[in-house]
Amino acid sequence: MNTRLPRRVSAAAAAALTLTALSACGDGDDVTPTGASKVSVAGVEIKQDQALHDRLPDQIKKAGKVRVATDVPYPPFEMFVKEGESELTGLDHDLGQALGAKLGVDFAFTPQKFDGIVPAIQAGKFDAAMSAITDNKERQQVVDFVDYSRSGSGILVADGNPAKIADLDGLCGQKVAVQAATNQLELLKSRQKACSAAGKGKIDIQTFPKDSDAQLALRSGKVVAQVLTKPAAGWVAKTADDGKAFDLVEDPAAPGGYNASPNGIAVSKRLPELTDAIQKALQALLNDGTVAKIYGKYGVASIAVEEATRNAAVD
Repeated sequence: MNTRLPRRVSAAAAAALTLTALSACGDGDDVTPTGASKVSVAGVEIKQDQALHDRLPDQIKKAGKVRVATDVPYPPFEMFVKEGESELTGLDHDLGQALGAKLGVDFAFTPQKFDGIVPAIQAGKFDAAMSAITDNKERQQVVDFVDYSRSGSGILVADGNPAKIADLDGLCGQKVAVQAATNQLELLKSRQKACSAAGKGKIDIQTFPKDSDAQLALRSGKVVAQVLTKPAAGWVAKTADDGKAFDLVEDPAAPGGYNASPNGIAVSKRLPELTDAIQKALQALLNDGTVAKIYGKYGVASIAVEEATRNAAVD
């Protein structure tokens, strides 16, 4: 099981990507690349901060770029604009372009298999990585993290939320879909005692081999909800049938999702000045609302952090 998030987004988000990402990424909010006369990300024009540029390591300033590893596809964080082509899009890519614009360098993304990302940073092949990587203490031994989101499990419901599900407690006594052998299945199992104690009846858990199968059950009314990673749920709600098929449940008590953990930009420990500059640039983009607009573009505004923390693992 992949540990970059509580569970790697699989067929559900991949299907949404294949069927609808092109229209979602072609809505006029695309990135104008760093190096252009005008840098715009998610409709926001971003200007270089010379003081932050000056904080960069000399080798980054000389190269004019930060070499960034990423594992594609992993919607909504990492995606190809067109299947079979190399141009990238997605939340991480857009955020990287915004950070690069603020710092006055390119964030040059290169696909890399997920399990090889951290070793590649250690080997000096990359300066950093943006790939929805869970910040944990084991990884902190070899890279530093600038944390930019918190994500856990979310609840997807049919359009209009006919069963009026507001939170996990609302799933008690209901038929709920989930992919087998996932953290989301364990989350539902862990709620059974609380449901029984509240006299609401246990959750009728319906397991499926793939997220896409669970969504078919939700579409057909066989279940009232599906539990999957919140970023995947937000992306599917935004893109499936042009946003008319599903809704994402927003629980104010769990804005990043249930059992949320921080995702971080991994940076080489050889480049502490880069970590510092990225952290300060991210905070500036949080403060001016750019991050919120980027995340909103992908249907996951609620997973954004308020403060750009460093090495904030919860394990």
